[in-house]
Amino acid sequence: MKLPLLRGFWQLFKGYWSSPEKWKARGLLAAVIALNLIMVYLLVRINDWYRIFYDALQAYDWASFWPLIGEFTALAFIYIIIAVYAVYLRQMLTIQWRTWMTEQYLTRWMHGQIYYRLQVLRSDTDNPDQRISEDINQFVSLTLSLLVGILKQLTTLGAFSVVLWNLSGAIAVPIGDSEFKIYGYMFWLSLLYSGIGTYFVHIVGKKLIQLNFDQQRYEADFRFSMMRVRENSESIAFYRGEMAETVGFKERFANVIKNYWGLMRRTKLLNFYVNGYSQLAIIFPLVMAAPRYYAGEMALGGLMQTTSAFGRVQDALSFFVDSYGSLAELAAVIQRLAGFTEHMEDAAQVKSDIVRGEGSTSALVLQELSIALPDGAPLLTACTLTLPAGSRILVTGASGAGKSTLLRALAGIWPYGNGRIELPAGEKRLFLPQRPYLALGSLRRALSYPRTAAASDEEISRILELVGLAHFAARLDDVDDWSRILSLGEQQRLAFARILIIRPSWIFLDEATSALDEPRERALYELLHQELPTASIISVGHRSTLFAFHDTELHLNNQSYTYQETPHDS
Repeated sequence: MKLPLLRGFWQLFKGYWSSPEKWKARGLLAAVIALNLIMVYLLVRINDWYRIFYDALQAYDWASFWPLIGEFTALAFIYIIIAVYAVYLRQMLTIQWRTWMTEQYLTRWMHGQIYYRLQVLRSDTDNPDQRISEDINQFVSLTLSLLVGILKQLTTLGAFSVVLWNLSGAIAVPIGDSEFKIYGYMFWLSLLYSGIGTYFVHIVGKKLIQLNFDQQRYEADFRFSMMRVRENSESIAFYRGEMAETVGFKERFANVIKNYWGLMRRTKLLNFYVNGYSQLAIIFPLVMAAPRYYAGEMALGGLMQTTSAFGRVQDALSFFVDSYGSLAELAAVIQRLAGFTEHMEDAAQVKSDIVRGEGSTSALVLQELSIALPDGAPLLTACTLTLPAGSRILVTGASGAGKSTLLRALAGIWPYGNGRIELPAGEKRLFLPQRPYLALGSLRRALSYPRTAAASDEEISRILELVGLAHFAARLDDVDDWSRILSLGEQQRLAFARILIIRPSWIFLDEATSALDEPRERALYELLHQELPTASIISVGHRSTLFAFHDTELHLNNQSYTYQETPHDS
């Protein structure tokens, strides 16, 4: 891995192992490593068994046959049990590590509206959901399997290198009129064979890293495009947009297939090389050890033990060759997770010059408040207002004047601007966007959102009747995708029901009745006046009929504003 990749890996790796769960994690890892070391020891014993068994075969020693078979059976039985539990404990550690990382990333993604700021900043982090759900899983699984594999292969290398060195003896290489003896020549040949193999596998397979990275991105884009159609099925159906959507699907799927062909071709070359390398490794030690065997310097058992030991050493040294595909996949995962982490940190570091605090009065006070777009273009300049409790204010202005952005600033989710906002101390506030958000789950949960505790069934039924949704009272505990079942008008009425359940002191409505007819709109505003007579209401809207429900108008126009009584007679 290159240095930035190693730095990214360390940043992702170190958190869990220095967290409050570190001792439990380290204990599990130690148990996994210990089991793998025992497996290596058993492999050494089995390797020695090869020598004894084949020597007995060569000597026609029938009396030793069944005892040796019994010894192998016992060693194999113990090896199987330990191998199973080594994998089981590693999977247990994978679950715990993944759980910890997922919770950390979810917390960071949701904290301070980072999920929202990434969109506002137009970050190039694509599909954050995939980063959290899939990439973390891949990072943990690949890291543990490769880490345990490396430790096991290093131990195997150390154990079998000694065995191979002792079995190799010396080979005389004639140089001119003299001979040069190479001690442990099979060991040196295994080093040379594996070294050459490792170098060429990197040459053949290095392009897999970028191909794997792109494949994950194209797959996620294709999946997301289909999810968008499901979420906006009615709009697409009205537009008869099936052909346009199909063209979009095909374009994204074409990227998936094109990249996958590149991945297939590169993987084919890598598989040709890796399989050829592995097959040659079977015959190579026999060819190299054959001169000593035919010279009578070793018995059949020694030849088989040498071949087995060479295979173990070669496997250990060839770990990089055999695991190159996994390493390439891990490198791509690190790039995606590290990029996601960096973008979240960038979003978190966007500091707002808008100072928010709680005032000493029940009024909402704006002092020299200026609001801008992310590129610095001003929307509102030096707005100073005092909005008393109980007031009903209609925010008007042309499209793009900054009406919705003003509400975002009041909610504290828009960082671009300066000035001061003093909020009424200790009073509940609720903001309703034009398209209400309905949480997944039961209708009761959707009604109570963002609160987790629901009102009584009697109260909910009463409120649903007030907003014209009494027929849904019997389905409070039905779990479904309510944003799909309810029309936009019904969703907006349900949002008003949410107001009556939560009963905030300050209500902010961003075109929250745009999908309703005027009589229904009038009924809902009158309902707010009846049920919450002391509540303050700040509405954003374009309809002239809204003037009847508000006593003052805040009109935004070309970075400036006017604040006056509403023309009720219009």
